[in-house]
Amino acid sequence: MRHPTTPRPLTAPLGGVPILTAAALWGTTGTAASLAPAGAPAAAVGSAGLALGGPLLLLTARGTRTLIRTSTRRERWLLALGALAVAGYPIGFYPAVARTGVAVTTVIALGSAPVLTGLLACLTRRARPTARWVSATLLAVIGCALLVLGPRLTGGGAPVDAAGAALAGLAGLSYAGYTLIGARLIAGGHPSGAVLGTMFGGAAPLVLPVALSGGVQWLTAPRGAAVAAYLALCTTFLAYRLFGHGLRHATAHVATTLTLAEPAVAAVLGVAVMDERLPAVSWCGLAALAGSLVFLTVPPAARRRRPRGLRHGGASTTTP
Repeated sequence: MRHPTTPRPLTAPLGGVPILTAAALWGTTGTAASLAPAGAPAAAVGSAGLALGGPLLLLTARGTRTLIRTSTRRERWLLALGALAVAGYPIGFYPAVARTGVAVTTVIALGSAPVLTGLLACLTRRARPTARWVSATLLAVIGCALLVLGPRLTGGGAPVDAAGAALAGLAGLSYAGYTLIGARLIAGGHPSGAVLGTMFGGAAPLVLPVALSGGVQWLTAPRGAAVAAYLALCTTFLAYRLFGHGLRHATAHVATTLTLAEPAVAAVLGVAVMDERLPAVSWCGLAALAGSLVFLTVPPAARRRRPRGLRHGGASTTTP
């Protein structure tokens, strides 16, 4: 029999480390995708990782059949809605990149996700964001914006495309939606692997037309096949296994704030591997982003020193 559980207060080893590791893997997506054969559409390359990695998550997760068989009608609707949200992210994100560029799309999609998740959590009464989370998220979003938009701020740039910004916002809402749904089902007692495997496996057929929209020539080339395999195995399969584990120990809004580490990893890889240059304002943003994540993941001194008797009084109803 399942017993609903409340996510425990976030601690770095239990929740923060797996989520930050997943974010680091997601941060390699841009560098990996840049190695695809010339002419491969960005949307097709990005969707290929989900189209291949989603079924892998589904087939290797324990308890997927039990999850589907024992779920209530409401939970099945949540799984279906979660699959739609998973598919909605690449469908919104990659067209937004084509219209308004990687930098603006990243800031809008990833920057809005923690805020949207916190608002949705409040509206659905799943959690009560704390002042600590609000402060860390505000600093993280500002740091993310300075990091990614630094080159545009110092060198000018084209006006932001309104339709592209709307699509990026849709991607952020999709990310917030499936994270919140996944966290809710996991807190209800379902295995994290089965929950994410079912949602991602259900989303794979939905994005398959996008993955095939540019033809399959790039996939048949050795370099294209290697890129698709990396995206499927590392940035989808492994990353979401880690993310699901982290969701057992953190609320959805905390998890989405931690994944703002993704653009930081992408920026560092751009400098180290792609020979890109970052202005001083971007490095300041990187420092602010890193500081906010440390602030969110490291427990306050008061919590570490609380009396022993209070450590066995049950899980807290809120997280940092």
